[in-house]
Parts: sequence; C-alpha cells; structure tokens
Amino acid sequence: MKLLVTAGNTQTPVDDVRCITNIFTGRTGGGIAARAFDRGHAVTLLTSHPAVVDAIPATRPRTDPDWRVKPYRTFDDLEALMAAEVSGGGFDAIVHAAAVSDYRVAGAFTFTDGVFENVTAGKVKSSHPELWLKLTPTPKLVDRVRSAWGFTGVLVKFKLEVGLTDDELLTVAEAARVHSGADLISANTLEGMHEWALVGSAPLGFARVTRAELADHLIDRIAALRPGA
Repeated sequence: MKLLVTAGNTQTPVDDVRCITNIFTGRTGGGIAARAFDRGHAVTLLTSHPAVVDAIPATRPRTDPDWRVKPYRTFDDLEALMAAEVSGGGFDAIVHAAAVSDYRVAGAFTFTDGVFENVTAGKVKSSHPELWLKLTPTPKLVDRVRSAWGFTGVLVKFKLEVGLTDDELLTVAEAARVHSGADLISANTLEGMHEWALVGSAPLGFARVTRAELADHLIDRIAALRPGA
C-alpha cells in the first residue's frame, strides 16, 4: 500500500517569536509510519518532530521513493502539505494522527478602561500589564480530505477526549468518524493515551488495543478495507 501519515503538533504563532501549541510529539503517528514501512508499504510522513521517528529502529533502509518525511511547524504549513500530498499523491490510505490546533491567534490586545487596543506586532512587547489574545477556529483538516481534496481511499481519523467512559468515548468517536467521512477512528482519553485506544467503526466493530498493538492493528484493518481485499 501507499500511505500518508500525519504526526505531531502544530504551532499557532502569537507573533514572530512566540506560539501556542500542545503537548503531543508525534510518537504515535511516527510509530505507525515506521511500522507500515517495515512491513513493506510505501510511506509519506508529515511530522512536526522528525527526530522522533529517526529514533525508531528500522528493519530496512528508509530511502526514497518508498520513505519520505516532510517536516512542518505551523497549522498553515501542515494544511499546505496535506493539500498538495492528498490531491496529487495517489495514496491508498491516510492516517491523520496529527494533533492539529483548534484555534489560531487573530490578534493581541490590551484592555484599559473598557477599551481593547490592538498591540499585535512582530514581537509583542513584554511590558503590558496584561495581554488578551483573540482566538478564532481553524478549519478541520481531516474534514477537507474527502470534500476539498477528493480523497477516495481509506481514511483513519484520531480522536482524543478527557474524562469520558468507554461508552461515552465510543459515542463521541463514532459521531466524529461519520462527520469526517472516515472509515476508521482511533479514539482514546488523555488519561489512557499511553496505554490503549478504541479502534474501528460502528459498522465494522471496535476493538480495544494496547499502544504496542496499535500500529499493526491499524495497518491490518486498513489493508482489509482496500478494494479487492
């Protein structure tokens, strides 16, 4: 198979030197990409942390054209890479494991005497007594895979929630899968993300797998969903 995998976090710039981001390092997506390649598949990995996958031992040389790693930093970087790769890459499957920013910074402001003043700059001054950031939603990149970029292969979405029971997580995950037109979803909670994930779909059933099992389980299920499998 020919797979596109996204991994890691995205940065949301506050100014030219500061950003908002999240805690995720791309280890899950990088591990899936590395395992898929070891099993003989061609992989393109878009990641914000190339060093993470570099540290994973390989069973065969990682060289072009079957192994490609493209780094990104910001939401806009990842969006541009995905648009180009998905539209022209001819992939059999996309595993969208990246932890993409839900909001972008639309300005920095001070608030004095009931009035907001825009203090957005290349480097916002550190002398302000307080600072207000305006955040606006980013588009969901996984929702563009089918609609905007015309992908017709197997799509795997990832979903992380906090404080949900398994039943609650399954309900949220299935709704998210259907919304994005994904074939499979891998869902877990922040509390259990290092131990397990629920993988599947309502039509095909869900399986609870350990983190160590996740890559092989996903690759097997993707292969089973390919036309003619």
